[in-house]
Amino acid sequence: MTEKERQFELLVREHKRTIYTVCYMFSKNSDEVDDLFQEILIRLWKGFDSFAERSSARTWIYRVALNAAINNDRKERLRISTVPLTIDIDPYEADDPSTQQIRQLYDRINQLDLIDRSLILLWLEGVNYDEIGAIIGITPNNVGVRLLRIKDKLVKMSNKK
Repeated sequence: MTEKERQFELLVREHKRTIYTVCYMFSKNSDEVDDLFQEILIRLWKGFDSFAERSSARTWIYRVALNAAINNDRKERLRISTVPLTIDIDPYEADDPSTQQIRQLYDRINQLDLIDRSLILLWLEGVNYDEIGAIIGITPNNVGVRLLRIKDKLVKMSNKK
């Protein structure tokens, strides 16, 4: 294994949770999560040489992962719909009320446009406004304004139910 491969493996191990979080936010099932995770890893590897550490590794990984997720979402909308073969087991459902509330929240978040979904994901992950702005490409003040609007949208969605 080369030094570059070791560094990349270490980077992925350190930030695996971040990558998976983006995958789960933008995917509907475990197969999509796995596919998106693999796509993100490919993009990270391709860009690894050009990562000049102008930003933190976390910021760079979020940027690459969110761009991959957004592009993947756009591609999915253009595809002809298919009917997946499924088993009657849903690992994401549970009878626990808190799990149901979390699922409802994520269902509402998935109704947001891609940029809003990215913003709320980063905010839920505890990323500060400066870093969110660097990842998305907007000012920290704009992050705050947009998050307030997103929260209002989510409240309105829950009131319609």
